[in-house]
Amino acid sequence: MKNYVQYGDSLRIPAPYDVNSGEGVLVGSIFGVATQDALTDGELPIQTRGVYELVKAASQAWTIGARIYWDDATRSCTTTATGNKLIGVATTVVGGGASETIGRVRLNGSFTQ
Repeated sequence: MKNYVQYGDSLRIPAPYDVNSGEGVLVGSIFGVATQDALTDGELPIQTRGVYELVKAASQAWTIGARIYWDDATRSCTTTATGNKLIGVATTVVGGGASETIGRVRLNGSFTQ
């Protein structure tokens, strides 16, 4: 097929802010996990599918299958839909304690909501 460009699970985008490898990043409606460090406006490779451990809101408990959203203001995952971007679902139970700040998210790889 002459018009095929790439599979799409990984993309190169301009970094909207300084990003470290393994952090979530949102550009427009595209969400992914950085595969390397990048400075603002630098070329940033991201993964848009897969299961990743990401920073979450410490005050929230997650259940398996809960919808997970990206809060770009805090650069963290949340179960709060209002004003945030749907990025996937939780794949493990995580408590809501102050020290429970990492959750596993299966990225949905789509750009809806």
